[in-house]
Amino acid sequence: MTFHFLNCFNCNARVPSRWHSGTLCLLVETNRGLVLVDTGLGLDDYRLKSAILRIFQVITITPLDPDETVIRQVVKLGYRPEDVRHIVLTHMHFDHCGGLPDFPWASVHVHRCEYDAFMGRPRRWTDLAYVRRHLAHEPEVALYEGTGERWFDFEAIRLPFEPEMWLVPLFGHTRGHCGVAIRIGSGWLFHVADAGPINMSDDVPGWMVRLVLGPHAPRLRAFRDSHPHIRMTTGHMWLDFFAKVHNR
Repeated sequence: MTFHFLNCFNCNARVPSRWHSGTLCLLVETNRGLVLVDTGLGLDDYRLKSAILRIFQVITITPLDPDETVIRQVVKLGYRPEDVRHIVLTHMHFDHCGGLPDFPWASVHVHRCEYDAFMGRPRRWTDLAYVRRHLAHEPEVALYEGTGERWFDFEAIRLPFEPEMWLVPLFGHTRGHCGVAIRIGSGWLFHVADAGPINMSDDVPGWMVRLVLGPHAPRLRAFRDSHPHIRMTTGHMWLDFFAKVHNR
């Protein structure tokens, strides 16, 4: 199995200035073609900036390099864009699903609660990061709900791919936010997306994590510490993470 870690949106804090991070998207070869987990920004986001992206440009330092779009990175890796057949979304904020229109043929897999939050009226401040045009091309959407199954001690929903993949509800950052667990050889990658702070770092104050990301960080840290064979990643990783994985 071939597996790629991609930085699809470079976004650096103004304060503290040492916080340099990128949005992590995963590209996985499966029995049903290439599967993307999240997309970062799309090409249209660079041509027509959404209001939330303009706000991010004020509060953070965002180089906005179109070469960071996942479609350009897929081509650079030697694939055709059409090889991406499926996109699994942890949630539908602009920096995690903006690239959907670049793959209009791809089926989109997302939790029903997240899809309903995206399509409905804003009910909380984090809903302001939804950009409706990201779904305007009307892709095929597969919606998931709880099935009573579990991945380790988490409620989970099996996705229809091999290697084994699970959608893990971690509601809080958004109303339908999920992590994604992927079997890698004899181990696992647990991508908790925006349910945990950058790289599960302790640098971010706990009150801020709870306010912005939801309540799961303590449980996720405990799970990571008790399962050292499981690799855990978050939706935004320090830039040195991408430098290290690209050198492997």
